Amino acid sequence: MFYVPFLGRRSLRASEDNNLPPLAICRGCHKDNEVSMGKPRPTLLARFNHQKHLSLGNIAPVIRAAIDSKAYLSAAGDIRRHLDSANPCAACHRGMETSTALAKSDLPQMADCLVCHNKIDPPFSCEFCHATGAALKPASHVSDFLDTHSRKDAKLDRTTCAVCHARKFTCMGCHT
Repeated sequence: MFYVPFLGRRSLRASEDNNLPPLAICRGCHKDNEVSMGKPRPTLLARFNHQKHLSLGNIAPVIRAAIDSKAYLSAAGDIRRHLDSANPCAACHRGMETSTALAKSDLPQMADCLVCHNKIDPPFSCEFCHATGAALKPASHVSDFLDTHSRKDAKLDRTTCAVCHARKFTCMGCHT
């Protein structure tokens, strides 16, 4: 059994809507001491509509196809095991069906969104979905990042650049 948030809710159109299940739903499977549910974290999104996305059906096959075709913009890791669920929410909210606490890993990753929303033109396209001033830069992008990122001892995982800078991003795009 899985919780479908839009049943019995007034709204799922705003990104700040609280879509966590009522505590009684969790207690149907979990013991009282296993359930702790605080207030949802603030979202980095300015616009998101769960109803619109759920109307598309289960998007797991689309994410799986992106992984298979190497179009998925992050390391896929073990997410494929979550893409076989009948729960249409599980494709983006992986692990929530078995989770005992809300974790960042339960939330959609940017690479999930970019499977369909694939027009990336940073920094101009960020605010299409994200709140103005949202903290989107990775922790590695400190004040001297532009000066230090290309050093051999920087130890950056350049494969993670694609999520913000797109698949065709190259160092020579800036360093000509």
